Parts: sequence; C-alpha cells; structure tokens
Amino acid sequence: MQNKYVGIGLGFVAGYVDTVGFISLFGLFTAHVTGNFVLIGSELAHPSHGVLIKLLAFPAFVSAVVLTYLVVSWLRNRERKVLVPILILQIVFLMAFMLFGSLAEPIQNANQLLALYAGSAGAAAMGIQNAANRLILSEIAPTTVMTGNVTQLVIDLMATVKDKNSAIGQRMGKFLWPVVAFGVGAISGGFACVQWQFWSLLIPMSVLSFIAACWNGE
Repeated sequence: MQNKYVGIGLGFVAGYVDTVGFISLFGLFTAHVTGNFVLIGSELAHPSHGVLIKLLAFPAFVSAVVLTYLVVSWLRNRERKVLVPILILQIVFLMAFMLFGSLAEPIQNANQLLALYAGSAGAAAMGIQNAANRLILSEIAPTTVMTGNVTQLVIDLMATVKDKNSAIGQRMGKFLWPVVAFGVGAISGGFACVQWQFWSLLIPMSVLSFIAACWNGE
C-alpha cells in the first residue's frame, strides 16, 4: 500500500476517533490531546464535572508514545516488520475504548470509573498513532493534528501561485489529503456516534485492519 493511502486512512481514523471522544466523553480530545489543556483551563475557571477525564488523557497519551517507542525499537532490533504490530496495538486500545465506553453507558458523569478508562484508552490509541507517524511513517504528513498541515498547505499554495513551482504543487498533495480525510472522518464519526454510540468505533478499527492487511513496507 502506498504511503499516500496510509496517510488518508490514518487521517480519517484520527478525525473519526477525536469526534467520537468529543461527543461521548464531555468534550474530550483523544487525537488533539493538547487541546484538552484549553478545556481544562475553561472548566477550572467555570467548575464542572469534566476536568479529571481530560487530565488523565495526557499521561495515557504520553505512556502510549513511550510504549510505541519501546515496541518499535524491540521489533527493529530483531529485524521484524514494525507497522503492522503497531496498528494491531492501536486496534486493541480502540477496542478497549469501545468496550469501556459501552459498559459505562448511559454516561451521566465524566468521573465514572469506566468513562475514565474509556477516555484513557482512546487517548492511548491516538498516542500510538502519533508515535507511529514520527517513528515509522515520517515521510507522510501528520495525521492527527491538522493545524500544521493547513498552515503548510496555505504557504505552498501561495508559493505555487507566485513562482509556478511544480515541485511545490506536487508536495501539496502530501498535506492536502490527510486534512481532507480528517475532515471526512470527523463528520462521519459525528453521525455514526449519534447512531451507534461507542460501537461506531468498529469503523476506524476496520480501516486500521485494512491498512495492516495491505501494508507491504517496514
């Protein structure tokens, strides 16, 4: 499978999972985890019941990055394929996100134990994807946080208009398609979550499974 299509698939997954977490768990960002700092600040200024789940998302995310680094290093030292086991690990955490969330329904309070488990599992799953993007798929654009991609797209667009540089125009596709896929994933995740709640996470798990089945690289 070409890296372009992997980037599209992972962008879709990130947008989808981020939206499911936001809708289901009181505004929790699982992919754009630093966005939770803004929400934490807001909720501390105007106390509510959603601070703890956002605080726990950060150590879960960081721990998943550490775990991914260790697993990738272990696999490379043994000259084994790297991406497929990491995708399977991400699927496992997404499954935990789905199961904990489903068991917690109806979630009346973000401090419910199973809701906290669900949020942490979701953040961990996206931490794995963030780390994989850096450690294994560094040649593709980031697939979880789109601000930098949009900025680069605008810069490249202006440079192309000014200089008619075909190389820059070709590079735009590297950043464009993950942004589009993230947006499509976010919209799809919103509609699916309303219909199927946490069971809607079966869709991004299926996308990751398809990528793993078709992957022929490292």
